[in-house]
Amino acid sequence: QVQLVESGGGLVQAGGSLRLSCAPSGRAFAMGWFRQAPGKEREFVAAINWNGGSTKYADSVKGRFTISKDNAKNTVHLQMNSLKPEDTGVFYCAASVTMMGVTTENRAYQYWGQGTQVTVSS
Repeated sequence: QVQLVESGGGLVQAGGSLRLSCAPSGRAFAMGWFRQAPGKEREFVAAINWNGGSTKYADSVKGRFTISKDNAKNTVHLQMNSLKPEDTGVFYCAASVTMMGVTTENRAYQYWGQGTQVTVSS
């Protein structure tokens, strides 16, 4: 069983920045961030492979968000810059204990965090 502890959400004005962090309680390989806006389905945001050497992003966040992995601290970060009101939602960290490569499919992740709220005001 792997528990994911998320931090870093909050309220920010459009154009601002936030940094989300996710720390698994045990070993995890591929990790990702998903978000869910009110009334919408959960969608992929960014993913990183087991050693942090490969990443993938949703088209809507490319050039603005950066996912990174601190292997020494076993922590994944999501740096979000140039935030827009449409980025508002609950952000979830996800971890796979079987998949080592980058994956955008939520079914590939076995463990999920409790979610952290990100609100971007216009």
